[in-house]
Amino acid sequence: MPWYVLITKPKSEKKVAKHLEDRGVEVCCPVRVEMRQWSDRKKKVEVPLLPSMVLVKLNDAERAVVFETPGAVRYLFWLGKPATVSAEEIEALMDIRNNGMEVLGVSSMSEGAEIDLKGFGLEPAKGTIKYVSGNQCWVVLHNLGYVIKLQI
Repeated sequence: MPWYVLITKPKSEKKVAKHLEDRGVEVCCPVRVEMRQWSDRKKKVEVPLLPSMVLVKLNDAERAVVFETPGAVRYLFWLGKPATVSAEEIEALMDIRNNGMEVLGVSSMSEGAEIDLKGFGLEPAKGTIKYVSGNQCWVVLHNLGYVIKLQI
């Protein structure tokens, strides 16, 4: 069964993932912890790594079942077909979710270079460095069609 990219309403990724898991659908919704500050306090908040996206593993015939979930909008399409994500990238994203991994850094980075993200605790995902600025870089995950921002 392939992994499909489900687009959700903004800020409802975790709710959609929880509802789908309760219905028996295999879901991947990795989160990262971020410190948020309000006028009266600071708080650690779990923020989805893939905004407005949840990854679901379903048979092609079962794809319509996700639309019974409040907050599910549509599937992401690529070249006229539903976008799928490789099992290796799903495994790397689940490692982030399950182990609470933090990005550690790599020795050298230049724009356009293809890197293996093992140095960041992601295995065996590969990506291409799109942009480097100070202590941050943007990496394109090819099979996902998504860009992530890493703190070096």
